[in-house]
Amino acid sequence: MSTAGQTSTSSRPQGGPGAGVTSSGQASRPGAPRPAGAPGPGPGISSARARRVKLTVSRVDPWSAMKMSFLISVALGIAGVVMVAVLWMILSGMGVFSEVNRLVGTIISDSQNPFDIMDFLGFGRVLSLSIVIGVIDVILLTALSTLGAFLYNICSALVGGLQLTLTDD
Repeated sequence: MSTAGQTSTSSRPQGGPGAGVTSSGQASRPGAPRPAGAPGPGPGISSARARRVKLTVSRVDPWSAMKMSFLISVALGIAGVVMVAVLWMILSGMGVFSEVNRLVGTIISDSQNPFDIMDFLGFGRVLSLSIVIGVIDVILLTALSTLGAFLYNICSALVGGLQLTLTDD
């Protein structure tokens, strides 16, 4: 996320209202336990006050968008190939393919040219097709996300970008 060279600062210390200097003059760490009997925050001051920062995403680097989308689409492609392989093994183990062969064999009943679904849906053929689809998916997703980053930069130059409000809960 780019903030166009601007950083957000707060007038409060990093730890919020409870951080800073203790009554003995020593610097306290945010989130550090207070000694017993030490005074807490003053009356009326909430110790759970959230800090809000407004940021603007003014530019998305197309090169980093391309790298990230490439890695994510490769991971999705590998997951898709594994999913297809597992699904094929489950269907084969359940006997779905042999049941389809039996059903089509009774419908066609051609003894000279017997029907075998494994000629069309063999494991190697299905896995090869899923790998080809995964490679095409990687190329398309990478190109589309890079193009999306370019388009975002053009639109951001016109309207000012995407404004985000982040809170420190």
